[in-house]
Amino acid sequence: MWPYQKILAHRGAGKLAPENTIAALRCGLAHGFRAVEFDVMLARDGVPVVMHDPYLGRTVAGSGNVFDYDAAELAGMDAGRWFGKQFAGEPVPLFADFAAFCKAHAIWMNIEIKPAPGFDAATGAAVAAHTRAMFADDIAAGAIADVPLLSSFSEAALAAAQVVAPDVPRALLLDVVPRNWEARARALGAVAIHTNHKHLTADLARRIKLAGFGLFCYTVNNPIRARELLAWGVDAFCTDRIDVIGADFA
Repeated sequence: MWPYQKILAHRGAGKLAPENTIAALRCGLAHGFRAVEFDVMLARDGVPVVMHDPYLGRTVAGSGNVFDYDAAELAGMDAGRWFGKQFAGEPVPLFADFAAFCKAHAIWMNIEIKPAPGFDAATGAAVAAHTRAMFADDIAAGAIADVPLLSSFSEAALAAAQVVAPDVPRALLLDVVPRNWEARARALGAVAIHTNHKHLTADLARRIKLAGFGLFCYTVNNPIRARELLAWGVDAFCTDRIDVIGADFA
């Protein structure tokens, strides 16, 4: 059973605001979204920050890697101007601040652990520890639908998260679902499979659901495709088109 919300804003607000920023969260809220997918990696000092790319230059002006800078340095950088002048000065968020905003506004989180190369275990452990501490009361109360879901392509990151915070749920991210997906997911104690909808078939969706896993797809921007996936039994998906696929679409 999927206890979470079904339609998530991809990286905060899809393509309507600079990705992975507080401004994006505000935009998603304005469109009625109370569920979000976003990415977390570690700064040089081990502090988790909300960014997708492990390097600067696309969404944040500059050069080098995220792990070349401390979190305070990254937080002083501009993560909004690339998207539009009205977002100039929007900072790179610390994960703690981003998650606190989500919790304060009852925005459910799918947190993608996105480690830079070589930082898999450290990133998984740090994100899991921060998440568990923030949601300790919800975990103790058994309010699982309020607790974030951690996902990652990195099985080393998920394994580290499992050790540090076994009671924070995990999902295995797979671009193409391989034959041994179930064994890999069970080894990590995963509750769900997250996958690229472009490679999903009705038969594969059925088999994943029959095995007792939640099934989540990224990134679904066509309403016709979205309805097809839901008809196949897909539990949830994230979308860039929050202006076309609303939070109540399902």
